[in-house]
Amino acid sequence: MEKTQYDTCVIGAGPAGLAVARALAERNLPYTHLERHTGPGGIWDIDNPGSPMYESAHFISSRTLSGYGGWPMPDHFADYPPHRQILSYLRSFADAYGLTDRIEFGVGVEGVEKNADGTWTVTRADGRQSVHGQVVVCTGAQWHPNLPELPGNFTGELRHTVGFRSAEELRGKRVLVVGAGNSGCDIACDAARSADHAVISMRRGYWFIPKHLFGRPVDTIAAGGPKLPMWLEQRVFGALLRVVNGDPRRLGLQKPDHRLFETHPAVNSMLIHHLQHGDITAKPGIARAEGSTVYFTDGSSDDFDLVLMATGYLHKVPVAQKYFGDEQHPDLYLSSFSREHQGLFGVGFIETNSGAYQLFDTQAQLIAGYIHDTRHGLPNAERFAGMIRSDRPDLTGGLKFVASPRHTGYVDSATFVKHLARVAARMGWRTEGQPPPVRSPRRAETVS
Repeated sequence: MEKTQYDTCVIGAGPAGLAVARALAERNLPYTHLERHTGPGGIWDIDNPGSPMYESAHFISSRTLSGYGGWPMPDHFADYPPHRQILSYLRSFADAYGLTDRIEFGVGVEGVEKNADGTWTVTRADGRQSVHGQVVVCTGAQWHPNLPELPGNFTGELRHTVGFRSAEELRGKRVLVVGAGNSGCDIACDAARSADHAVISMRRGYWFIPKHLFGRPVDTIAAGGPKLPMWLEQRVFGALLRVVNGDPRRLGLQKPDHRLFETHPAVNSMLIHHLQHGDITAKPGIARAEGSTVYFTDGSSDDFDLVLMATGYLHKVPVAQKYFGDEQHPDLYLSSFSREHQGLFGVGFIETNSGAYQLFDTQAQLIAGYIHDTRHGLPNAERFAGMIRSDRPDLTGGLKFVASPRHTGYVDSATFVKHLARVAARMGWRTEGQPPPVRSPRRAETVS
């Protein structure tokens, strides 16, 4: 068994793992970084086996508000960068901070076990073991598809969108996309352009937020505008969307059964466009399937060759599931700190209504601050340990999220960010990383 100096083991070198590695390195905290793939980037590397990435994927938050602290996305990036630009950004970030050379690539993790003395044993896929004082699991939340049963007996092809890569797969087929999350909407637009016949099925009505308003990325308008009470923000932006999109029922969509922001936002401009042009048809939920025919809850039916289930993912943590508990949403303090197991952390499992990287950065900074103060015996560490065990802040921002598995543990981003800032200020910790000492010449390049 490999003996370490009881450092921190970071598992995964995707966006969350890289944020954690930087936060530890900034404080000169020793760490071991393991990644099963051949390079950093996580799901944003379309060649990473098991990645849910597809050719038409773009960020749903704008480049302006999506970068890590100290390392903004380049101005020459698209407003909503495609996946190849995101991958180049992540790899340039890892290079600029000297993280890449410290990652052990091609090293999968078989499991994590808690030891009697409070340390953690990490077992690699090849059987090698090492002992660590802390473990930060950054394996991501979009690797394990949630595939609900399709009632009846469908004889066509049925699969989850985790395996979808290109619109070419849809050419010449009658395609049904089930689900209106952001990937579901993207893939439905691919179907609208490429399939012989395209339908999207949604169990409920949704609010569709265009990516641009008044020529600007929509999230920059929200971030730069006056801070309104949530009830007023819902009313103002809801009225604006009704003006921009019109009555959704005119396009075959259902009227939303919830107020704006009470589900994960569907940030997509093109689905409405394709519905308006008849390239795709909207249907409600599925009642059953018989042969190649799918029957919908409004009594209508249609025939399909392929049903793509854009039904989300489970937040499984196979390397340490028994310590993280619920597969749908681990119960972590501030979505990062294990309440029951000291020294165990997770980043990348948060569900919220904004871009993720700045949140990952803040979570990483708090984790690193806590580990630093613990190692140095500072009183902050014990005080924060008490908060981990007992503090349960309301991070909904006054929103009443819809009752769905995805919204278990869902938080309002603005409320979450403010709360993390207050906690960090009390502890004397930073909330974002710093610029690298020397700008790397390998900064993110334009990737076509």
